[in-house]
Amino acid sequence: METIEWKDFEKVELRAGTIVEVDDFPEARKPAYKLTIDLGPTIGMKRSSAQITKLYDKNELLGKQVLCVVNFKSKKVGPFVSEVLTTGFVQGDEVVLAVTERMIPNGTKLA
Repeated sequence: METIEWKDFEKVELRAGTIVEVDDFPEARKPAYKLTIDLGPTIGMKRSSAQITKLYDKNELLGKQVLCVVNFKSKKVGPFVSEVLTTGFVQGDEVVLAVTERMIPNGTKLA
């Protein structure tokens, strides 16, 4: 494991956001959803592709507050542009979402 300095961590913008829309993503190589996430008034609504179909159905994702990296460059995933990285913990071929312990204002930065 590589050691980093505090200034390196400060560069990563990890923010809380609430999933407000979930769509199937049949064009993806691996099963995924297209998420729309409300990241608060400053950042706004952003889209993310997430390979979380094994553990989550679309209905249970609506209203879930997740942690997103908001300052990566956008990434084109097939015909879709993913604007933020929705974070999670990889367990084999499944991803467990990183979520807030309780609801906080959307856009709040992880410190």
